[in-house]
Parts: sequence; structure tokens; C-alpha cells
Amino acid sequence: METTTNLVVNRQVRKRSNLWERIRYHKYFYIMLIPIIAWYIIFCYVPMYGVTLAFKTYDFSKGITGSPWTGIQNFKDILNDSQYLSSLKNTIIISFGKLIFHFPIPILLAFLINQIAGQKMKKLYQTVFTFPHFISWVVLGGIITNILGSQGVYNQIIGLFGFESSSLLTSPSFFRPLIYITHIWKEIGWDSIIYLAALAGINPELYEAADMDGASRLQKIGHVSWPGIKSTVAILFILTVGLMMNVSFDQIYNLYSSPVYDVGDTVDTYILRTTMSVGSNFGLLAAAGLIKSVASMFLLLFANFVVKKFGEQGLF
Repeated sequence: METTTNLVVNRQVRKRSNLWERIRYHKYFYIMLIPIIAWYIIFCYVPMYGVTLAFKTYDFSKGITGSPWTGIQNFKDILNDSQYLSSLKNTIIISFGKLIFHFPIPILLAFLINQIAGQKMKKLYQTVFTFPHFISWVVLGGIITNILGSQGVYNQIIGLFGFESSSLLTSPSFFRPLIYITHIWKEIGWDSIIYLAALAGINPELYEAADMDGASRLQKIGHVSWPGIKSTVAILFILTVGLMMNVSFDQIYNLYSSPVYDVGDTVDTYILRTTMSVGSNFGLLAAAGLIKSVASMFLLLFANFVVKKFGEQGLF
């Protein structure tokens, strides 16, 4: 028994020594991680004490730590708020819509760009598709308003043909498709970069072997390209699902208005609007944000579980 115990202890000691040896060997890489770790600690973990506000009634004179506890009353109140429930429903619908309509398109775009023979043309198409990502939603929102607003280009054109003008931006039936289309147009090129990088890492000899076997382009995509990037797709799918509740705040805030609150108001915009109102209950809004965060955690765990069920390695 003592011999077995000594072996276990010695093995643990060797593991710890090997770990510190690897850390010392790669010390410069760990040094480069220090700013990132510090950023997460300062801006992500330290402020987490503010979560306690969800269980309190905030008192400006006492601060967060001195405010009185109310238990789960804030959660009961927020779940009885019809506007919050509507914003939660819209958040889920818009998030799933973006996942369904947007997520596969950058993958297809990466496959298409990868099929282009010339490197210069590849870079040209990649630049053209990536450029919209760098346009601010404030600027893009102004452009879209000038095109689709009540006095925009669209209404001026249809007015020339005798049609009645209408503001598409205030149309509840058109708002969500507008969100999907503009998001795809703006982010498709940027999101395809990581897939292009994964495709570039595939061994060219695999394509040469496929050519010798007489494989078509579609067959090479199905049997060489897709297996080479599916692990990357799986990881990005998990991250995308985990961030689903964080719908693009900038996009919606710059495009929506009161006529489309019923279909476009999300949790983030609801919290902002309510916070800006006089006499806001910050404990109530903290509870709303905490519900969203907990939902995001469960979505992340679910996506990781699904990816593992399909035989891929998840995040954990």
C-alpha cells in the first residue's frame, strides 16, 4: 500500500514539475497572455459582484453593497412585465433567425472563394465581401434610413410610378427580414475569414489525390474541404449559440422605432429604454440581464452537448 501511495505521489510531483518546465519554456507566450487575462479579470469578473443587485432594491445613498435585499421579488416582477416577455421572445426569434439564415452562408462563401484559382482574385473578392464589416451601424443605419425611410429613395422611386409611399422601416412584417438581410450583407465576409484560414491549412496533396481519382469540385468539397474544416465549424457553432441572446444591439438600436417594438425590441434595447426612463428600478433591470445570461449559459452547454453527439470535440 505504501509503495502504491508513493508511486501516486511521485507521479503527481513529476506532473507538476513538467507543467512548470513547460511554462518556463513557453514563458514569453504566457507573458503575452497577461494583458488578456487582466482585461477579463478587470472588466468581466470584478464587476460580477453587481449581480447581487438583481436580488436587491437599489438605494443611491447606500450603493450596491448597502442596498436592502429583496430575495427573488425582482425576478417575479420582471417575469410579470409584458414588455420584458415580449422583448425576450423577440430576442429568441431574431437570434434563431440569424443562426439559421446567416451561419451557413459564410461557410458557403469560403468554399466559393477557395475555388477561385488566382490568388489576386481571391484577395479581391475577400476584400469586397469583408469591407462592409468596417462600416459602423450608425453610418449604415443612416444609409438604410435614407433609402427605406418615409422620405427615402425607395418611396421617391415608387412615387414616380404612382404607387402610395410607405416606410418599410416602420413595417412590422418587414423589420425582421431587414435585420437578417443587413446582418448577412455586413458580416458575411468577415465571418468567412476563419473558414478560409482553415481551408488554407488543408494539405494540398489531398486535393491532388482527389484530382487523380477523378473527383469533381463538389466531391472535393464534400470529401476533402468539409472534413478539413468541420471541427472549426463545430467550435464556431458553439460560440455562436452561446452568444445568441446578445443580439446585435447596435444594429437593432439604429434601425428600430416605436412602431416595430412588438417585433424588434430585444432584451438589451428594453433594458436601455427602461434605464433611461425616470425612476428606473435598477434591481429589476439587473434581474432581466441575469436571466439573459443564465439562458446564454444553458444554450452554450446545449450546443456543446449537440456537437459532441455528432462526434466532434466540444469546448469542454
